[in-house]
Amino acid sequence: MNIPTWITVSRLAVVPFLLYVLHQPTSQQRWIALILFTIGASTDWLDGYLARQWNQVTDLGKFLDPLVDKLLVLAPLLALVELEQVPAWGVFLILARELGIAGWRVNPGKTITGANLWGKLKTVSQILAVSLLIAPLPELWQQPALIAFWVSVSLTLISGAIYLWPEKKSNSVAFKANSAVE
Repeated sequence: MNIPTWITVSRLAVVPFLLYVLHQPTSQQRWIALILFTIGASTDWLDGYLARQWNQVTDLGKFLDPLVDKLLVLAPLLALVELEQVPAWGVFLILARELGIAGWRVNPGKTITGANLWGKLKTVSQILAVSLLIAPLPELWQQPALIAFWVSVSLTLISGAIYLWPEKKSNSVAFKANSAVE
């Protein structure tokens, strides 16, 4: 394993600590969770940057990076469901999209593409929403944090639809072409 892949794996190591400090958290534990989450989220940029700069992009890294990203975001969201800060159905929508796209990507014969602008917006919005939700902010910030959460849910669904759109369109064209031959 190269250094960028080790950085990705280190991001995964943050997840159990996040879950631990978010189980019946105190204000101090929420700050710790925010720091851990911020460090984990920042390594997402770092590992990709180093892999490209050092020409160390690997199939393992391409597989692990999006998987670890999803775990890093979904773990605190699930803890926030347990704390009744966000509704389970909103987190389910994020989870369903992420599992659907992950399943689509492992389909044999599919080329794994990097995140487009919508995928990057989705990730940034999720990181912002989770950060605001786990931070021990005054009550005044609860509504903006929930708005950030719903924006991230919306961008997650939009980015998933945009990701699948070219595939649906090309499959439709292939179907029409096969139908014309028959």
